[in-house]
Amino acid sequence: MSVRKQILELFRHNRGSYLSGEDISRELGCSRTAVWKHIEGLRQEGYRFDAVTRKGYCLIEEPERIEEKAIEEALKTSFMGKNIVLLDEVESTMNEAHRLVAEGANEGTLVIAEEQTSGRGRMGKKWHSPKGKGIWMSLILKPRVPVYFVPQLTLLTAVALCRAVRRETGIDIGIKWPNDLLVRGKKVSGILLEMSGEDERLKYVIVGTGITANLTEEDIPEELAAVATSLAIEAGTPVMREALIASFLNELETLYQLYMENGFAPIRTMWEAMSVTLHSQVRVKTAQGVIEGRAESLDESGALVVRQLDGEKVRVYSGDVDIR
Repeated sequence: MSVRKQILELFRHNRGSYLSGEDISRELGCSRTAVWKHIEGLRQEGYRFDAVTRKGYCLIEEPERIEEKAIEEALKTSFMGKNIVLLDEVESTMNEAHRLVAEGANEGTLVIAEEQTSGRGRMGKKWHSPKGKGIWMSLILKPRVPVYFVPQLTLLTAVALCRAVRRETGIDIGIKWPNDLLVRGKKVSGILLEMSGEDERLKYVIVGTGITANLTEEDIPEELAAVATSLAIEAGTPVMREALIASFLNELETLYQLYMENGFAPIRTMWEAMSVTLHSQVRVKTAQGVIEGRAESLDESGALVVRQLDGEKVRVYSGDVDIR
């Protein structure tokens, strides 16, 4: 157990009492300076302490924790979220989900972490995942579709999440192709799918979702402040994370089953209705170069159809979109 966790356990075992830095340092065999640094670190994680001269520190409030039971009570699914793995801290929920599926985890298994130390987004980008403030989760799916259908599942997930956020918060949120959810042009969620396949057959796919649910303006790094926000900031009130998780799973299972029965067409229609990308001037960075023009529609595969400045239509299957 780390020193920080040992300090936290000391406060929990002495709840309501003041512990001096000297007593803690003696108990754990570390310096008083180290004790102070760890308490400051706990404060940054959302723990609140009262500090009184000559008495020491008293733990008065712990950050909110996601409660598995609250999710289960709100679920209306037949298989999604029926097995929940709830973790305090993990490098990446995606890594944990890959490990679980290798051990035989069932479809619908959901991994949730209060904090990711190495969360990742698309194209190798790091995902900022502070403790106790967001929703960092990965879901195991095993759809019987070819591997080249996976991009459609990204769009399906975005539709389900957009519908859930609108229902739970009332926020006017939209989807930026292919995997971001935006409010007033700022990002509140990203979706990452990783899959394993063989001979063009999909064995499984991990649906990773990060939502900046209850981050405050102080929680958002300065370099991201111009492009990122949170649901709590936009709604003006904290979000019930369990309710949003359950609502997302309910929506996702409904749309997933619709997709399996009727294909991509109904999902495509819903995505287009929620899009903030379509009918806008865009600049798309792709592996083949930059494409500029007007985003017109999705094609039947989920590719973004862009009419370039010269009038030619091109299909974009992967890339980063800037909306002009």
